[in-house]
Amino acid sequence: MQITKNAVALIHYTLKDDAGEVIDKSQEGTPMPYIHGHGNLIPGLESELEGKALGDKLSVRIEPKDAYGDRNEEIVQDVPRAQLPEDVDIEPGMQFQAQNDGGMHVVTVVGVEEDQVRLDGNHPLAGVTLNFEVEIAEVREASSEELEHGHVHGPGGHQH
Repeated sequence: MQITKNAVALIHYTLKDDAGEVIDKSQEGTPMPYIHGHGNLIPGLESELEGKALGDKLSVRIEPKDAYGDRNEEIVQDVPRAQLPEDVDIEPGMQFQAQNDGGMHVVTVVGVEEDQVRLDGNHPLAGVTLNFEVEIAEVREASSEELEHGHVHGPGGHQH
């Protein structure tokens, strides 16, 4: 069976940046499951996996436009420290949920001054070219329940 819309695929992967640093990888011996065609992966990777089958291995380079987008410096901003929780020691790398006109999104603390905090609304991988090594471990039809719920059930997936 090939990976097509509504198929469940389980993949082993390693994700690196252009410097060769590992950003993420599937757990040893535990492939990551997803339902193809439902936006569960970045668009560039999902596109590259279309039509692949059990045992296929591929090296894929995904440009930012097909991953997490380009960085947008307009969504990096300084906010008064008083707008953040008083009982939390704010440090770079921390993430918070923030509300704006587009709804809730995650912001990352990238700088802390005495009375100002710099927040970055970009995804941490925005502007980064992603390099995947992928092996297809399983491909099967999704059950009607999986399609209804929008996620994989059973081993490697969601347990109800």
